[in-house]
Amino acid sequence: MTRNAVATACAECPLRDFEVFKERSHSEVAFIQQLKDGERTAAAGTAIVTEGVHNDSLFTVLSGWVFHYRTLDGSRRQIINYGLPGDFLGLQATLDDVTSHGIEALTDVTLCHFDRSKLWSLYADHPRLAYDMTWIAARQERSFEEQLLTLGQRTAFERIAYLLWHLFDRARTVGLVIDNTVHLPIRQQHIADTLGLSLVHTNKTLQKIREDRAIEIQDRALRVLDEARLVRLGRVDTTLSSKRPLI
Repeated sequence: MTRNAVATACAECPLRDFEVFKERSHSEVAFIQQLKDGERTAAAGTAIVTEGVHNDSLFTVLSGWVFHYRTLDGSRRQIINYGLPGDFLGLQATLDDVTSHGIEALTDVTLCHFDRSKLWSLYADHPRLAYDMTWIAARQERSFEEQLLTLGQRTAFERIAYLLWHLFDRARTVGLVIDNTVHLPIRQQHIADTLGLSLVHTNKTLQKIREDRAIEIQDRALRVLDEARLVRLGRVDTTLSSKRPLI
C-alpha cells in the first residue's frame, strides 16, 4: 500500500453527505481527524490485512471495494463479506492478537488509516464513538448470522439472488447505483467462494436468474429490472436497514 501525500479532511469527507450515515457533531469529527493517520491507496489484489498475523492498522474504506475471506488448507477460500465505501476494517484484529481472516482489495481502493494504539483514547474520551464501535462489531456479527443462514438454508438460486440484491442495496446507499445499475467488480468465482457453490453451479444458476428477468448482468454491470421480484427470489428481510456510524 502507498501512503497518499494529501489526505481528505474528515470534515470534508464526501461520504458524510449520504443519508445512510449518522450525523456527527463538530467535536466528534475533530476527534476522528486526530485519530486519522493519513490515507493509503492499494491496487486491486493487494492484501489489506493478512490472515493469521498481528495487525496494527484500522481502516475506513473511502473509495473502492474489498472482500473479507478465510482459507482452508491454504488454498480453499471462503469469502465472508464485502467492504464498500464507509465500511470500517480491522476491528476484529484489534481485539485479538492476530486476525482470523484476511482482507483483499477487490478494486483499486483508497483507505483512511487509523493507528490501533490510538483506539483506546476513543473509549476514554468519546463514549458515543465508543458505542458506535460496539455497534459496528454487533452489525458484523449480524452479517455473519445472515451468511450462516444463507449457506445453511437458502437454495443456490436464493443464495445468488440474495447476494446480488445485498450488494446492489449496499452500493445504492453510497451513491454507486445509477439508473438501477451498479458496476459489480466480482467475478463468478467470487460468487462461488461466497456462497459455497461450484463455479459450474454458479454459472447455471446465474443464467436462471437472468431468465427470470429480475436482473441483467453485462460487462460487470448489474442492472436490477424488478427489485421487488429479486427480493422475493432471495427471501430478503428488508427491515434490517438503519443509519450506521462513519468513523
